[in-house]
Order: sequence, then C-alpha cells, then structure tokens
Amino acid sequence: MAFAFEPIFLLRILFLFVLSPACKDLVAATRDRKLNTFIQVSVLHPAEHILTRYSSTEIVEGTKDPLFLTGVTFPPEYPIYEETKIKLTVYDVKDKSQDTVSRSFLGCTTFRVADLVKSKEQQLTLTLKTSDGGKTVGTIEVNLVKMGELEDGETDPITTDAQDQKCALVRECTATEGISGKDNLPSLSAVLKNPICKLYRFPTSDNKWMRIREQMAETTLSFHVPKELINLHIKEDMRRNQELKDLGELAPHWDNMRKSVIAHCDQMLSMYQDTLAELGKHTGSSFKSSCSKGEKTLEFIPINLHLQRMHVHSPQLKDSLYDVITVGAPAAHFQGFKNGGLRKLLSKFEAERRNTGYQCIYYSPENTAKAKEVLSNINHLQPLISSHADLLLNSASQHSPDSLKNSLKMLSEKTELFVHAFKDQLVRSALLALYTARPGSVLKKPAVPRNTTEEEGDLQHQGHPSQIKRQDSIPHHSEYDEEEWDRVWANVGKSLNCVIAMVDRLLEKDNVSSTKEGENDPSAADCKVFHTGGDWYEQLYPLVITLKDCMGEVVTRAKQSMAFVLLQELACGLPQCLMLTLRRDIVFSQALAGLVCGFIIKLHTGLHDQGFLQQLHTVGLLVQYEGLLSTYSEEAGMLEDMAVGISDLQKVMFKIIEAKSEDFLPIITGRREHYVIEVQLPAKMFELLPQEIKEGKLLRMYPVLFNVGINEQQTLAERFGDTTLQENINQENLELLKEYYKLFTEKMPPDCLPHFQEQNDLKGLLENLHQNIQAKKRKNVEIMWLAATICRKLNGVRFTCCKSAKDRTSMSVTLEQCSILRDEHQLHKDFFIRALDCMRSRQTQGALNESDDPETGCLTDNKPTSRHFYPVALLLVSSHLLVVWLILSLALLLAKYQ
Repeated sequence: MAFAFEPIFLLRILFLFVLSPACKDLVAATRDRKLNTFIQVSVLHPAEHILTRYSSTEIVEGTKDPLFLTGVTFPPEYPIYEETKIKLTVYDVKDKSQDTVSRSFLGCTTFRVADLVKSKEQQLTLTLKTSDGGKTVGTIEVNLVKMGELEDGETDPITTDAQDQKCALVRECTATEGISGKDNLPSLSAVLKNPICKLYRFPTSDNKWMRIREQMAETTLSFHVPKELINLHIKEDMRRNQELKDLGELAPHWDNMRKSVIAHCDQMLSMYQDTLAELGKHTGSSFKSSCSKGEKTLEFIPINLHLQRMHVHSPQLKDSLYDVITVGAPAAHFQGFKNGGLRKLLSKFEAERRNTGYQCIYYSPENTAKAKEVLSNINHLQPLISSHADLLLNSASQHSPDSLKNSLKMLSEKTELFVHAFKDQLVRSALLALYTARPGSVLKKPAVPRNTTEEEGDLQHQGHPSQIKRQDSIPHHSEYDEEEWDRVWANVGKSLNCVIAMVDRLLEKDNVSSTKEGENDPSAADCKVFHTGGDWYEQLYPLVITLKDCMGEVVTRAKQSMAFVLLQELACGLPQCLMLTLRRDIVFSQALAGLVCGFIIKLHTGLHDQGFLQQLHTVGLLVQYEGLLSTYSEEAGMLEDMAVGISDLQKVMFKIIEAKSEDFLPIITGRREHYVIEVQLPAKMFELLPQEIKEGKLLRMYPVLFNVGINEQQTLAERFGDTTLQENINQENLELLKEYYKLFTEKMPPDCLPHFQEQNDLKGLLENLHQNIQAKKRKNVEIMWLAATICRKLNGVRFTCCKSAKDRTSMSVTLEQCSILRDEHQLHKDFFIRALDCMRSRQTQGALNESDDPETGCLTDNKPTSRHFYPVALLLVSSHLLVVWLILSLALLLAKYQ
C-alpha cells in the first residue's frame, strides 16, 4: 500500500493512533539524583510549521529507565499525515507541591509518522539529546498501537511480549459481544460527542499485560431532553389554563380566585417560553460546565453530564466494558437552598396547604394526581373514539363486513377505557363542589368548622373519596341531583351497546342474504355482492351521533370538575405552588437527561445479551445513583432536590421503536407524573430485540440513590450537624433495591444471573449493605462500593454524582475502576496506586489540554485548586487522617493567599 503524502486518517485502515513510550539510561543533572520523569508530546503539522503541544504521559518516579503506563492517543479524526512530525520532550520533575510543577529539561527527539508506520514491528528506538543537539542523555522507545479496522470493526489480538514492552493490537468495539462499529455509529453518534480517549497498559498478577482503554464523551442529550421537556410543559400548562377558563360562570369568590391563578400561570408559562427560546439559541459545547450552574437560562440543563467508559482487554479473560454516567447532582442552583431543597419544601408546603382556612377546598396530593390523570385520559381517548366512530361509519358506507367488525372492536375497546376512566368517586364529589361554586348556589346545610381533633381524624382517612375535603366537607346541596352524573356517565355505555346491537343485526342480515343468494345461484357464492350501502350507513349514523353526544356531555362535565380540583391545588398555595412546580421541573429535567443517556448506552452494550433483554421487559432496569454530597449547608438542600428528582424518575417509562429516518434522537411524550421516552434504533439493531419489546411494551425504571458525604463539609456535619437526611435516604432506597431484587428473583430464571454470581452472592451483598446502612459509621464508603457492586451484578446503570461532577466524582470513578481491575482482572497488587495515579493525572488528558478544559475557566483566584482535594478517596478509610489532611490543606491555602 502506498503511503506517500497520503493522510493516514483517510486510508482504508482506520485506527486509533496510540504511542506507547519507554525510556532507558536517562542521564540526571547530578549523579545522585533520582529522576521523576514524564514525556511531553508535541505535533508539527507539515503545512503549518507550528509546534503544538498535544499531550503528556504520567510521571514515573525514582528511576532512570521509566516505563510509562499511559499511551498517547490520537483519535481517528485527528489530522495525522505521513509528513507530520512528533516531538517527544523528556522532563525531570523536581517539585510537585506547588500549583505549577517545577521541571527541568532533560532531552528531546523528533520523528516522522511515516517512519514509525513503515518501520518493522512499528517500533522506533530514538536517541534523546539536549536542546543544542550535542549531548546524548538516553534513549526512548516508541511503539505504535492500532485499535481496530474499518472493514469489520474488530481484529484478532496479537500476542503481547512483556519483556520487549510491546503493546498489542486491540479490537475497536463498542460492546463486549462484538457489535461492529458500523452498526453502533448511526444511533450512538447522535447521542455521544467529542470523545476523549486514554490508553493504559498495566501488569497482571501473572506478569502479563492488560490494556485499558478509557473514554469520556459528552452527550447531545444534555440539551435535547430539557428542550423536549420544556416544550411538553408549555403545552400542558396551556391546556390547563384553557381548562380553567372553560370552567364557566363562577361565584365572585371563586371567579376572583380563578383570575388570580390564571394570571400567575400565564407569568410562569411566559418564563418557560423564554427559557425554551434561549436554549434554542445555544451553540457550542453540548454540556453545561459547573461555572454555569447558577445561570437562569441553563437551569434545566444537567451539569457536566458525561459517559465514562473503561474497556478492559485482558490476555486471558474476556473483554469487558464498564460504564459510569457522571453528572452534577440534579438541583435548582439558581433558585438557591436558603430554605432547603424539594424534600423539605414539599413537606412544608403540604402541611401549610391543609391549614389555609376557608379560601379553598383541600384535595390530597393523591387526588390531585388522579384529577390530572383523568384529564390526560380525556384528552387522549376522546379523539381516538371519535376517529374510530368515523371509521365505523366509513366501513358501513362501503358495506364491508370485515372492516365493520374491526372498527367496532376498536371503538368498543377505547369506549370501555373511556367509561372506566370516570369510574371514580373523585369526579362525583368534584362535580358537587363545582355546583356549589356556581352563582346563586345556596346551601341548605352550611358547613360548620370543626375542632382540631376532628380535622386530624379526617386527615388520617384521606384515602376515602368522601373525605377529600380539608376542614369543611364538600357541601351537600339538597337541590343537587347526585344521580344525574350516573345517568350521563351510563348513557355512554348504553349508546355503545346500541351501536353493537345494530352492527350485529346488520351483519346477521347480510350473512342470511348471502346464504340465500348462494343457494339460488351457486356461482354467486364465489362472487362479491355489491350493495349501495345506504341501509347500513343510515341505520348506524344516528346511533353513532348519539354516542358522540353522550361522550361530549361526559367530557364537558368531567373536564370542568377535574379543572376545579386543579384550581384548588393552585389557589391554596399561590405563588409557592407554582414555584415548587418550577423547581421540581428543573430538577427532574436534569435527572431525566442523565437517565435517557444511561438507558441508550446500556441498551447498545446489551443488545446481544438475551438475558439482559429478557430482564429489561420482564422486570425493568435498575438505575443506581451514587451521591457524594454532604449534609451540611447548601449541599443538604442539593441532596434534598436530588432525592426528589431521582424518585420522580419512577414515573418514566421507555419504549423502543424502529427509526424511520436518520434522526435517532429520543422522542418524549406524556405529561408531568407520566412520561414515555421513545428510543429509536436502526432496523438491523431493532430486529435483535425480543418480540415483546418490538411490539411496544413499556419498560419500567427502578431508580435508587445511596449517598455518602466524603468532603470536609461532611466532617462538620457529622461532628456538629445532622446526618439524618442521608440516613433516611439510604434506608428508603435500600427497601426499593430489595423490592427490585425480589422481582428479579421471582421473574427471572436462575441461569440469567451474571457470570460472577458464584463469587459473590447477591443476597449476602444486600444483607451486608443493610448492616452498613444501619451501622451509622462516619463516611462509610463501604455503602457506595456495595451498592455499585450490586448494581453491576443486576445489569443496572451506574451514576456517580457530586456537586459539579468534578473532584469528588473523578476520585470515586477512578478508584472504582482500579478496584474493578484488581478484583475482576488480576491487576498486579504493586501497581494499584500507580494505576490510580495514571488515571487521575491531569497531564494525561489526551487531546484535552489544560487550556482547552472548559472547567479551567471556572477557577477563580479565591477558589482553591483541585490538587488540594486530590487524595480524598484514599483518605476515606480514616477520619483522623482526613482531619490531618484538612489542616495541612488549609495551611497551604493560607500560605498561598497571604
């Protein structure tokens, strides 16, 4: 194959260009000095003649023959040409204690990409020289690692030679079961953007090399999901405002209340519209950085939402993928946390709403949710029934028996659902309440306020439909005919029965007529008899119109009664009610964006795993959130927001559909309290799904949150504050996790448990988690590790969250990755800390230089750098060590700023 002057990234062989360097016989400035070295990689493009700093390796301490575990990665889209030159500069690090690393130049060398590509075994041994090119200070060995081919998406691995320090050819594959890159590219590229790759080689306990490919990627869903949600909120709120206006004439008290509610709702609606318009103008990064978390226009957007993926290629074990979604804790930062978060605010608001006096009627949250469900069913079913009724008449006009039967079947099913939707005492009692709110309504038996004891008794029996009032019952009016609603409601069923009876008679007559004609003329039985169709249409038309009229009357009354219930909810707590709704929408939007991202990625990686797909539609998907927030000050409010937002994800269902276009972004439908996310797959991938999923079965989510505060603020909370919030959240979510495990064991066959089930019994892990939660131990990180292990063994989706998804999150993720390499892939015990340092080193961020990091600009002169908080995860084992570390960090900070 000719390479001359051809861009490598355009050749048929497409690879991830990785340099794996090692140095030998480095010369120190002084004889006794032990070198601490790293290699800086710079690129010189032939057309530009500008040297660009690209990346660096990790620092290897105390040796003149350093072997670097971190590869230097050039992704396929990076413009590497044959004539491109790469400069390798070796530095000796003298002092790492300051913010700027103190380093001295040792030597450098330069080579052309073509020389490496064409070399035997694709390996070069180069001489390191001083800047003037005179003195030799050592040698450097460079290996080229290719990562897969374009033709088939994967290649056979080449044996690794540990003694010669050569790396292997690693398959480029986005799923452990070998889904080709071509299959994954269309649907995943619509979701994941701007990947950053890092490659490591770590020794195993049997002195062989394993290769680790670490990838971090942004997601377009950070903005797509919130925009879709806000659009749905606008439509839902516009419908609600119109329903309030359609309540009809009300008494002055209620009418003034309605006007006030509509005015406030219009203001909120305008705010949603402005936010959507601003998000529509957004360009640039597909994620929100932490320094933007207080911006009003971006408050619906999750903070730092990324995929963190580790692909492990072991010499003897099967390749494995480990995914973690990292995101800032879903919270309303712009709204602030002065009065706490959603968990506290909702509880306080509900208590206040029960004691608002006589301005409005109290309906419990359950009844308010029921009213919204009834309205949603009306808006969904009424047009469907009308459409099926028209199809029935069309079939009658065409005199088509088969079409008539099918149309009648669909009409009957939808009408039965419609009738069942109003089979609730709430509608009846709300109609009575609305009747008393009309002008000129005089109560024969005025309501008498009761004492506190009676009120509390009523509140304990809120579940009974007749007791949905607050202090005073929904009044009984002697002139109100309570049976009128029953008659109106029953008329729909009677009208449907009349239609069914008429269709049966018409089909029976048609069958008898066809039989007689067939007896008179045998040849006629084989022919289709055509009629004018006037008889069928004319006989069905008045019955169908009656059905529509009855349904219309039911819809009008039910809509007004349920709108009256919603009026009470809003009027009892203006403007707090709307502000809480806004806050909840903001938090839910952030949480949902992460969930959709996690689901899509999990679906792609498990597409060839029949056990996982069976679990998905039989049980549902476990979604485990690891929280690292403290319970002190503002972070306690963030944790309260996060707990409610994650709990609200239980209302979300997923549906997988076949994509009809090249747009693979998910589609969101529904309303608050019930959303359906339609995930689109290409036809080839869609065919791999079980029949139940292909037929549109809704897939349930089981979100759980376990939080363990690990920063210095949590130390204050544990010593001087309160950790009850964290304890309650962990206990509540443990019960949810046990419920999921119970469903899993009941509905799934034993052979569907993950392959490492023999090593760790899930039941034992759950019991261990229960004991650790009950122990109330300070900074008990065992809770996090146990919950993460259980999640992985149950094929769940993992999330790691802290305030901004930076320091604490990265410490947790890298520690988890190294623990997995040690426990599951035999990482050499002597290299655990070094592997951890490689993954955490800021110098090895691939193409993302410090100047390119969008988070760098968030650091101000008054904000301590992340280096002071770097070893948090390693100090978690001892609170005493943590306190010592805090004191030393504060001393360093004071010295710096003074």
